[in-house]
Amino acid sequence: MDKTYQPQDIEQRWYQHWERSGYFAPQGDGKPYCIMIPPPNVTGTLHMGHG
Repeated sequence: MDKTYQPQDIEQRWYQHWERSGYFAPQGDGKPYCIMIPPPNVTGTLHMGHG
């Protein structure tokens, strides 16, 4: 096992699977919408809850 996490191979395989499965081609006649979220803010000392 590597001492550091190397996500490139795993991410590439999953991305290819998602493309083949059509996950990036939404279907349907639903009404478009937008979700407004603020950027993450660090308030105080940085801790695991900010991650």
